[in-house]
Amino acid sequence: MLTLKILFFFGVFIIFYSYLGYGILLWLLINIRNLFKKSPFPPVPADLPCVTLVVAAYNEEGFIGDKIKNTLSLDYPKDKFHVIVITDGSSDNTAEVAGSFPGVRVLHQATRRGKIAAIHRAMSFVKSEIVIFSDANTLLNKDSIYNIARHYQSARVGGVAGEKKVLLTKDSTVAGSGEGLYWKYESFLKKLDAEFYTIVGAAGELFSIRTSLYEYVGDNVLLDDFIISLKICKKGYRVVYEPGAFAIEAPSASLAEEQKRKVRISAGAFQSIIMLSDLLNIFKYPVLAFQYISHRVIRWTLCPLFLPLILLLNSIIVIKGASLFYTLSLICQLAFYLAAVAGYVFYLKNIKMKLLFVPYYFVFLNFSLYLGFIKFIRGRQSVLWDKAARENMA
Repeated sequence: MLTLKILFFFGVFIIFYSYLGYGILLWLLINIRNLFKKSPFPPVPADLPCVTLVVAAYNEEGFIGDKIKNTLSLDYPKDKFHVIVITDGSSDNTAEVAGSFPGVRVLHQATRRGKIAAIHRAMSFVKSEIVIFSDANTLLNKDSIYNIARHYQSARVGGVAGEKKVLLTKDSTVAGSGEGLYWKYESFLKKLDAEFYTIVGAAGELFSIRTSLYEYVGDNVLLDDFIISLKICKKGYRVVYEPGAFAIEAPSASLAEEQKRKVRISAGAFQSIIMLSDLLNIFKYPVLAFQYISHRVIRWTLCPLFLPLILLLNSIIVIKGASLFYTLSLICQLAFYLAAVAGYVFYLKNIKMKLLFVPYYFVFLNFSLYLGFIKFIRGRQSVLWDKAARENMA
């Protein structure tokens, strides 16, 4: 009985630490440190660096024109801002639409080898000090390039990650609302990560690196943005977070489309853990490993493992006649999962219940990790994935 209770409380601690405790701990550590020394805000740069924006687009004929118009309207000196759009494998008119804009360099080849292969091919054409990557289905705020570039005055900064914002409307689906809540939470954690030391993995919607630090990670990598940014951290550089540079993206059109994305990301998460296995060495990378394990690895591995396990352990403990505390704990768990099921039922009936978004999306994320792990083990998650359909960005 004692062993069951120890396992139960350890599982509860893991779940709590991963989703709430780590953020609380960082907040405390940052505030204690700030009592003695506050992190300086990047000053206005005397001379802005040359920047190249790289956009990998696959069959984005319907949106690429808006993307490029948005890009060309960004507030940055035109003589220091270059744009490359790479459209490898696109079978529609993406390349032709992109090529109709003056000043935009379009790279196209008929063979489709995946996003990371396209980015690697584009990197040989980048001559600027800084390269910024942005997804083709996002729009950037007017000051985004400037707000990213100013951080590179510090020699310790190897990369700058922007913020991802999910565009929600009153008509957004459960998938969209859940995705929006999740990214608000992730943005908060990234701010804490960056203030403490560095973010642990950039999102491909908008992130930048020093061109000289770019390292080819291989054509089979699923989370190229994550791997590229963490390899820069391994070299001793920081990747900072800049919420004043953000990419606006429409949410997934349905839960099925969102699950397709999450399963691919989950498969990439397990691939990343293998590829970055040396980052688990807390003695070699004390601060970086602490952040990486706390923010990413535990959430990807132990959390989905312990969620059903603590429910099972709690049930056994109650059956064996434990105290009222364990009975109440079991009731709370069952109520949470019933709320998640109710959220799914309401989704099927097209009834919106915002109160149920959190439990349903939480279960949905962890279930996707199981599906992603299966795909990773079987080697069935290709880099040539079918992009998820998204709501219209009005």
